[in-house]
Formats: sequence, C-alpha cells, structure tokens
Amino acid sequence: MTYNFDPDRWYEDRRRSLEARRDAGDIDDAGFGAELEELDRRHEDMVKRLDGTFQLPKPAPRSQG
Repeated sequence: MTYNFDPDRWYEDRRRSLEARRDAGDIDDAGFGAELEELDRRHEDMVKRLDGTFQLPKPAPRSQG
C-alpha cells in the first residue's frame, strides 16, 4: 500500500485555518495560542508515528532437495 500523507502540509493547512479564524474574530489571541499549542503537539506526535522505515521480513530459507 502506498501512503502519501504529508504531515507538514496537514500542519500548514490547519495553521492557516486557525489564523483565518483569529483574523475573522472567531477566536482571540489566547484561544489562538492554546489551539496552536495543541496543533503543534498533534503534529509532533504524528511525525513520531510516521518517522520510521518499513522493512519486509526476511524470507524463510528454501530447502534444497
């Protein structure tokens, strides 16, 4: 399976959304700061989970006979 999720793009999209909400007056600076802190935490957690190398298991030895 191919997985093309980009956590940095996900983060930037959500950060722009937060900034738009702040600019529109939907949240104040304190709310923005709190939500940004949560967004940063989620991004870090996500990157930790995605940051690994997939390895195929070694094939079983073939019997010769």
